[in-house]
Amino acid sequence: MKAIIIEDEQLVARALQAKVTAIEPSIRIMAILPSLKTARRWLMENAEPDLMFMDIQLGDGISFKLFDEFDLKCPVIFTTAYNEYAINAFKANGIDYLLKPIEENELRRAIEKSITLNNKLNLAPADILRLIESVRAGNKSALYKEKFLVNVKRQMVPVNTTHVAFFYKESLHYLHTLSGDQHILEFTSLEEIEELLDPNQYYRANRQYIVNIDAISSIELHENQKLTLKLKPPLKATIDVSREKAPAFKKWFNR
Repeated sequence: MKAIIIEDEQLVARALQAKVTAIEPSIRIMAILPSLKTARRWLMENAEPDLMFMDIQLGDGISFKLFDEFDLKCPVIFTTAYNEYAINAFKANGIDYLLKPIEENELRRAIEKSITLNNKLNLAPADILRLIESVRAGNKSALYKEKFLVNVKRQMVPVNTTHVAFFYKESLHYLHTLSGDQHILEFTSLEEIEELLDPNQYYRANRQYIVNIDAISSIELHENQKLTLKLKPPLKATIDVSREKAPAFKKWFNR
């Protein structure tokens, strides 16, 4: 039985691989894939595995996106921490989940269930799609990044995403909190950050800024239809929205 692990924490992935092969030696882990990008490439270049172990929130996005891009039929065991509504959805749809740190008896039961499913069918993707929609309907915010780690005096400190007023790109990428603090982020692009954010809460105003709706105090209208966003104190930044993007922004803001 061929399987893959999609997990961005290398130590967690290796520990999971060791547990899986100890419980069921017939399962051969074909690849450990640390990101959406590597998972996409692997799925494009290889036949679908018999089983997938998949974390939900990866460093470069949400693993659910793979189901939008590939017609996956194999059983999937999600390895993540999630809310009770999501847990019920997993169980009702015949797809299991494992809370980290993973307990061996739970892993054993999940593997046995997956083997049973694999023996019965090509699993219809409808089960997985119902699971995704159940989770999305139950708690949309759980699909997006909840914290960003920043460096403060040689320490890694978490900043809750809801406390971020805006993200800004210059030579580096920064986040600014609602209280006015600025921190450098280790990301390669604003697009990468944008994928991790709830689009109901954050808007890509222009090439340099992604803004939190709760940070906006007022909107200045210009004769050329351009907008300027003024932020709540103590924030002093102003953010321009082009004439072309202004209608979409107003629709997003005035929902």
